[in-house]
Amino acid sequence: MRIISGKHKGRNLIAPKKLPVRPTKDMAKESLFNILNNSYYFPDLKVLDLFTGTGNISYEFSSRGVDDVLAVDAHGGCIDFIDKTVSLLDMNIRTLKSDVFSFLQRNTEKFDIIFADPFYDMEFTDFEKLPQLVFENDLLLKDGVLIIEHSNRTSLAELPFYKNSRKYGGSVFSFFEK
Repeated sequence: MRIISGKHKGRNLIAPKKLPVRPTKDMAKESLFNILNNSYYFPDLKVLDLFTGTGNISYEFSSRGVDDVLAVDAHGGCIDFIDKTVSLLDMNIRTLKSDVFSFLQRNTEKFDIIFADPFYDMEFTDFEKLPQLVFENDLLLKDGVLIIEHSNRTSLAELPFYKNSRKYGGSVFSFFEK
């Protein structure tokens, strides 16, 4: 996995093979950040990275100047890897080992961007819960966006608050806004 831009541009990070992850491909990640770069000033953002896995997306936000990133994952090995990487690269990323759905139900912080990258084979009912919990609990700041990465075999277009999606190979980013 490679950090594409910012302070740590070009830095390659190698996650342990035993982690249950599928990092976002560089081409898709670069395209996503090009979209976000046209809408947001990164140093002002507050970001939540759900199902963070290796922390790939969190590192990219932090490298580009975001000082407030919260990375949430249920797997202790993923959180340990992120904590070690954050320490090594001196990044402002907080981590939390938690089930994402439990976290969304009890969290009171608000964010500019909430990015979720669950397992592609997650049950559709769980995909439905993500925007439901984010919007019911009012977790986005003004002009905030929820982005869910999923397989091109899954469509989230019928869910409430859906705005649009972008496809990159086998991956899709679906955008949700108020």
